[in-house]
Amino acid sequence: MGENKTSTVALVHCQDYIPEQVDTAVQKGLELLGGAGRFAAAGEKILLKPNILEGADSSNCISPHPIVFAAIAREFQKTGAKLRFGDSPGVGSPEGAVRRSGHLAVAQELGIELADFNTAREVPFPEGRLINKFEIAEGVMFSDGLVSISKLKTHALTRITGAIKNQFGCIPGARKAEFHSVMPNASLFSQMLADLNLLLKPRLFIMDGIIAMEGNGPRNGTPRPMHVLLFSTDPVALDATVCRLIDLDPSLVEPLVHGEAFGLGTTQNIEYVGDPLESFVQTDFKANRSHMSTTTDHSILSTSLMRRFTSPRPVIDPTLCIRCGQCVNICPAKPKALSWRSNERIDTPVYDYAKCIRCYCCQETCPEKAITVEIPWLGRLIRH
Repeated sequence: MGENKTSTVALVHCQDYIPEQVDTAVQKGLELLGGAGRFAAAGEKILLKPNILEGADSSNCISPHPIVFAAIAREFQKTGAKLRFGDSPGVGSPEGAVRRSGHLAVAQELGIELADFNTAREVPFPEGRLINKFEIAEGVMFSDGLVSISKLKTHALTRITGAIKNQFGCIPGARKAEFHSVMPNASLFSQMLADLNLLLKPRLFIMDGIIAMEGNGPRNGTPRPMHVLLFSTDPVALDATVCRLIDLDPSLVEPLVHGEAFGLGTTQNIEYVGDPLESFVQTDFKANRSHMSTTTDHSILSTSLMRRFTSPRPVIDPTLCIRCGQCVNICPAKPKALSWRSNERIDTPVYDYAKCIRCYCCQETCPEKAITVEIPWLGRLIRH
């Protein structure tokens, strides 16, 4: 993207998940950017890619609401494009996730097929700044164009998860954990996300912020009404706009820093259309505004011993843990940073923080809100 090029972000008020209200808001947002026909032509194979994560009831605000998904799908069906949809969750099958989230029922009602998010295809990317090849879901590569549908949420590693990070779900299954293993800090992980977006080139990014998620996101946070839908062709501009809505410095969000550096988009040259940005700002939104790294610092805390006792780290609340073992299974560290005290699983899993890479996959996928990210007391003492 040229240094002085301006990106457009449309913000549209939507009070609730009432189908008629959502339909009107989606129509308005698309029209502000030129209409759905700008992004899809008759006969083209268009993939709608909602961020499903793991699949949960819409009341949990983990995924874009099925009503939002339905409104977007109907608008794109008017173009005559051939629609498919899907996502690769962090845990479980794509089929199970979209069924539990309610998106499959909507798709079946509209006659939209589930794309193949199980089969991986190796895709060279010699232009990549960090990654020169990816394994991408067959359903993504089968498509002519991608429409990315994200949810406004917080995230332990990247502070927010939105337009940029949504494409991580285009990498099938356990392969996502491998990236966490070989890129054990927010900077490297975010550079990978920038390369991934440059490879896939989604045509449009839409974010559901009607009810967002604050706090312990991206799965176990608290629903927070924001009453907004956002639309843009620039994922960096869209996510930077989210930062301004929740009073979070965009320079603290690594995917934005590296996305802009890689030419994916802009954080500053943004034209806002639709409803006024100021009408959606919520400065008390619970997000990580600390200037401390979400993984590790590279200055006085560079030794492994110092990182162990000063870096943010996941912590399990034994009163909430149900001993399901999902955190142990998902841990990508080699060897694993989580283990059982005994085979009986009487006690909660135990961390070895010397092995923990601070990817927070355990926190992200815990089904019981039992894992949070905390800063050890020594880290708080040194950095404040």
